[in-house]
Amino acid sequence: MVTSTLSKSISIHSEQSDDLLVENVKNAIQHQLRLILARDLASATKAELWMATSLAVREMMVDRFIETQKEHSKQDTRRVYYLSLEYLMGRLLNVNLTNLGLKEAVTEALSELGFELDVLYDEEHDMGLGNGGLGRLAACFLDSMATMDLPAVGYGIHYQFGLFRQEFKNGRQIEKSDDWLKNGNPWEIARPQYSQKVLLYGHVEHSYDDLGNYSPKWISAKEVIGIPYDLPIVGYGANTVNFLRLWESKASEQLDFQIFNQGGYVEAVREKAMGETISKVLYPNDETESGKELRLVQQYFFVSCSLQDIIRRFRKKERTWSDFPKLAVVQLNDTHPAVAIPELMRIFLDLEHLSWDISWTLVEQTFAYTNHTLLPEALETWSEGLFAKVLPRHIDIVREINRRFIEQKLSQKWPSEQDRHNRMAIIADGQIRMAFLSVVGSQSVNGVAALHTKLLKESLLKDFAELYPDRFNNKTNGITPRRWLLGSNPELSQLVSSVIGEDWVTDLSQLRGLEKVADDPSFQKEFLLIKKESKMRLAKVVFDQLGLTISAEAIFDTQIKRLHEYKRQHLNLLHILTLYRRLLQNPQLDIPARVFLFGAKAAPGYHLAKVIIHAINLVADRINNDARIKDKLKVAYLPNYGVSMAEKIIPATDLSEQISTAGKEASGTGNMKFALNGAVTMGTLDGANVEILEEVGDDNIFIFGKTVEGIEELKKSGYNPREYYDKDEELKAVLDWLSSDFFSPNDGNVLSDLSDSLLDWGDPFFVLADYRAYIEAQDLAGKAYQDPKKWASMAIRNIAGSGKFSSDRTISEYAKDVWNIKPVKIPISD
Repeated sequence: MVTSTLSKSISIHSEQSDDLLVENVKNAIQHQLRLILARDLASATKAELWMATSLAVREMMVDRFIETQKEHSKQDTRRVYYLSLEYLMGRLLNVNLTNLGLKEAVTEALSELGFELDVLYDEEHDMGLGNGGLGRLAACFLDSMATMDLPAVGYGIHYQFGLFRQEFKNGRQIEKSDDWLKNGNPWEIARPQYSQKVLLYGHVEHSYDDLGNYSPKWISAKEVIGIPYDLPIVGYGANTVNFLRLWESKASEQLDFQIFNQGGYVEAVREKAMGETISKVLYPNDETESGKELRLVQQYFFVSCSLQDIIRRFRKKERTWSDFPKLAVVQLNDTHPAVAIPELMRIFLDLEHLSWDISWTLVEQTFAYTNHTLLPEALETWSEGLFAKVLPRHIDIVREINRRFIEQKLSQKWPSEQDRHNRMAIIADGQIRMAFLSVVGSQSVNGVAALHTKLLKESLLKDFAELYPDRFNNKTNGITPRRWLLGSNPELSQLVSSVIGEDWVTDLSQLRGLEKVADDPSFQKEFLLIKKESKMRLAKVVFDQLGLTISAEAIFDTQIKRLHEYKRQHLNLLHILTLYRRLLQNPQLDIPARVFLFGAKAAPGYHLAKVIIHAINLVADRINNDARIKDKLKVAYLPNYGVSMAEKIIPATDLSEQISTAGKEASGTGNMKFALNGAVTMGTLDGANVEILEEVGDDNIFIFGKTVEGIEELKKSGYNPREYYDKDEELKAVLDWLSSDFFSPNDGNVLSDLSDSLLDWGDPFFVLADYRAYIEAQDLAGKAYQDPKKWASMAIRNIAGSGKFSSDRTISEYAKDVWNIKPVKIPISD
């Protein structure tokens, strides 16, 4: 086969001539077009060419995929298994070509076939496997683990529908289904031979075996099947190809023929429909009891399938169970997979008949837990009643874990501190605290930024840090430079390489070498030209989507992240209104033109977040059509924000809005992506902003607002947002303006909930407390932008200071400190 020849040659850069490689790529694409899609080149659509190209690229990866897994098995290597409920993968064609080193050859091959690679990229749908930073981090980690030759497998759910497709109607968010699989997924490989059975519901029969030992039986359970789909993950240089295994749910009985033959057609397929619901949609609405139940079922489904798969792999050779944690370490990406702890206990106790003490020792040695939140309300809990209904055996196990934890740990260390026992109990007030279960059942607990980890140990998990001081550690998040610079900003990548060489792609610390050219006029000129070209490309996207014309000469001021009050998109909005009002009152005001860019989805049940979206869009409509301000301000809210949109926005951004309330953002990774692409941060001392400040220097970042300690002092003294409102004339004016019907003349004061949340509902995220400091920092940013040399120097120094924030660095720390795994080099076959 043509592709077989090609797959052995692409590695890793073959000895073929460039012309021969291009010819083989052309043949491979046409081969897939005929063989899989039954089309010829003359009649093929762009979507079909994208599919054929992707299939050809996937086949190029397959030999390395097979060689990687064969070598891992041969060496009987210790693997890390990464469990995450979401993976925000984005599109894969670009990143796979980047990592394979085939972008130039495929570009040329497609050109000779009459197609443009850049055009075909847009035929690929973002994978609907994730939502926010948690899922994007997981995707970056997969890339780094493969690039660093670490033996790793990711596990998740093969969702049919993503979170939702966002549209705007009269400025309001409308949710539509995100059927990302409707045109197929060329990257995945179905593995039905590795299907797993999962039990749900039923009840436990408390019985004893012939020796008088307690031997519970989980009976009358419903059974569903998990069918795996593998997504090959190619590392940069194509040496290692790991994989992400995604589980799709199916009913164990697809059709009840007896009922069907009796005319009960709907009833005959009811079990099939129920079984397939589990993997139907990412994050069902858990405002309802049925939504909560489905969420728990999803979590257990993918955890049970994954653990069974890990054990299947472990059992390929004769071993004792004491070897299990020597060969497998399971990383829990937040608490969503935490039910893995009682599930592994159940397998050891009920199926393998190990004692409790041996089982618990193995469990503790196997799991590691990453915490991703400082919001107490975001710590996942399940009611005992629901947990018992869905997982009747597991509720007994969790209760026993809790009993032993209190009696054997807490009572021994703090015998008379009942209040502490109550605070630390895994089960309290009828709720199972999954974060506490994760800490107790894991050998490592890490935060994702230095400040975040400090606050975990000092507040949220303080008691546990005192009990298990050696378990807690920090692993500051990172991003993959292969996607977020090399792939999404190739012109800037080339400029960087012209100064420091190309090794930065796998050693981002080398970016420090750019400091020597930060003030060089010729380098600044090239950098600013590349930035302007990126802005012009984004301007076209904005025009195509919104019909809005924006100028590449303006500051591109961007906030793209999940819509939540603590991320404070409404603080950004107050700044926009402040500038708008100033311009109306003084049309000659000497400020640079500014384009405000937003991208964010609000959870369907999150009312105030949707009001904020509505407010931004209403204000945008008024500003964008007000001739009095002479295009000094524009506001663009791009709908359906995702990874592929971020890849267009980030290279074009000048000012990066990272303005969460201090102490609320665990880390953030958007801040890192912007800095890597030469944007200057406007931020609070929150999450990884603290470490960005340390790396780039306080002259190259705009820091404002209350610190964590300042927020705590405000809370203790009794924060009253009206005091800030009453004493700041400008703040009062813009808030009153917003709450009137000025921006919504046809709908009345529909935005009053937003102003009420700030004035009458306590302003829980201290927007008004930080308003004046934010406005002053923004004024400084505007002045700095008016000096192109100064701005270019700041931006370049942000790139130079981004070396720490590579996911390669993060993963190397996990591998050394937590997972105890080493790289495995995959030999190249003849």
